[in-house]
Amino acid sequence: MFYRASLQAAAALASLSLLAGCGLLSDSGSEENQKITVGTTSSPSTLDPAAAWDGSWELMRNIYQTLVSFPTGSTSPEPDAADSCTFTDATSMAYRCTLKKNLKFSNGEKLDAQAVKHSIDRVVDIHFKGGPAGMLGSLDRIETKGDDTVIFHLNKSDATFPFILATPAMSLVAPGDYPKDKIRDDGKITGSGPYLLDSYEAGVTAELTKNPDYKGFANRKNNAVTIRYFEKSSDMVNALKAKEIDATYRGLTAEEVVGLEDKKEGNDGLQIIETTGADIRFLVFNPKDPAAAKPAVRKAIAHIVDRDALVAKVYRGTAEPLYSMIPKGISGHTTSFFDTFGDPDVKKAKEILTEAGITAPVKMTFWYTTDRYGSSTQPEFEELERQLEKTGLFDITLESAPWKTFQEGFTQGEYPVFGRGWFPDFPDPDNFIAPFVGEESVTGTPYRNKEITQQLIPATRQESDRGAVSKQFERAQQILVDDVRLLPLWQGKLYVASGEDIGGGERALDPQTVMQMWELYRKASW
Repeated sequence: MFYRASLQAAAALASLSLLAGCGLLSDSGSEENQKITVGTTSSPSTLDPAAAWDGSWELMRNIYQTLVSFPTGSTSPEPDAADSCTFTDATSMAYRCTLKKNLKFSNGEKLDAQAVKHSIDRVVDIHFKGGPAGMLGSLDRIETKGDDTVIFHLNKSDATFPFILATPAMSLVAPGDYPKDKIRDDGKITGSGPYLLDSYEAGVTAELTKNPDYKGFANRKNNAVTIRYFEKSSDMVNALKAKEIDATYRGLTAEEVVGLEDKKEGNDGLQIIETTGADIRFLVFNPKDPAAAKPAVRKAIAHIVDRDALVAKVYRGTAEPLYSMIPKGISGHTTSFFDTFGDPDVKKAKEILTEAGITAPVKMTFWYTTDRYGSSTQPEFEELERQLEKTGLFDITLESAPWKTFQEGFTQGEYPVFGRGWFPDFPDPDNFIAPFVGEESVTGTPYRNKEITQQLIPATRQESDRGAVSKQFERAQQILVDDVRLLPLWQGKLYVASGEDIGGGERALDPQTVMQMWELYRKASW
């Protein structure tokens, strides 16, 4: 399944390359031809990085700059506003960055070491509820030397710190426009990134133009970008077909992807670009619940769930089965759940319950949120219910709630079994293991495992060579398999739909699956 998907993706990219070869990049001096309009259903909740730990990152990546970032095709942080960055010690507890020369913000302020310190310190000082301050738990203090050197002193070894600095939450902001003790809320942005924000209407549109003073890695292939925000994906698709927008990002339903892939009338001149996503979906078992607390019950469910059927019926192939908490495309990925449980096996599930003295059917309640992960969540849980009840071993009741209520419920330990999704902060295996274990698990249910929290994770965070930590993460995943406290279901695929005259779509998604608008360009015919 995995190899077949990889071959299909490779073939899709090959065909796109051939398609791109049929045109030439328009004259870069023609601003009209090089203005791109992109539609999305992911509207920012804030314009201030100190409050952003959500889809707001997508706009921020294009307007703000970070010390390090992820250039196209890279899963390791590389210098952006910095000229160089490196750990200064073998234990990954001091990280030094030297800035590029003569950087400045769009308001004319110098982007120097003090501005960097101000930008990161205010994330911690403001500590916005639901914001990214928690990402900086390993930061002790920031030291500056002269105008161009910043040293981050950590309170514990943390080789993932460069990945954290590469997130849009750590965007650099002008001290004169961004108070140290409160969020900026005037609807404006002062940055140093690839684009300037010329105008912005919340939930409607953002107008971006080239920043003439930008000094970073982005090779901008257009002169301006208009981002249009849609509440309904159907309206976005209609706008694409009507050529009111050039491309879409975020929000296409499975049905819309399948419909656009079909070269039927109305889809003339359109293309779909597919890439592997890093967002995952999984079940969480609450050990406070009498049934979910029993390993035999959890293992029986793991033997029954048919991921292939789930993906085929509900997601129409726009997702793929996931057999570990670390998805494909991230170092350390394994298929440990498949290796242990194999294909769906009802007979084996029944034997496990019988040996544990558990009488079927086992009554359980599964919870899901109605407004966080898309319209397919309900049919996904209905399919899980169907699969489990068809065996006669389980009697499943489904319950749902809006995200705010749902979040309050699972953090208070009220739900026996519930569905969660995870959009990675950065492309490192640590971000798919560490958040889910320990007393402060993001699932809201403490997951105590000393081997992971006290041995494996601390050891990997001392290793700055992230390719050298695969064995530790493979062991961590095997522990998760043995416990079955978390059951991975699927990982998403990402799609950019655009007109055939738009190039760069296959390069426009960075490892955080944030749209890099500068990669898009308009092709001219021969």
